[in-house]
Amino acid sequence: MAVRESARERREKQEKFQSFNRPRLKIVRTTASGKGYVDYKDTESLRKLVSGNGRILSRKRTGATAMEQRMIAAAVKRARYISLLPYVTTTS
Repeated sequence: MAVRESARERREKQEKFQSFNRPRLKIVRTTASGKGYVDYKDTESLRKLVSGNGRILSRKRTGATAMEQRMIAAAVKRARYISLLPYVTTTS
């Protein structure tokens, strides 16, 4: 007779194996924190929205809406232009 596994047992089995799915990186949303815009001078929060290579993370990874993503892109580009953020990172 086949015994049904509980959800907990299935989850524990999955944790034993390596997962190739990348975890979604949900960054703190600008509207959730009470801001109506993304400030280009706030480099700490902009660094979280840029990958290790210096590329702007996608909406899928950040969880931003379309309007927020456009504001993020403009803020990152402005910060790069006035050299608050690097265009690319140097690898040694």
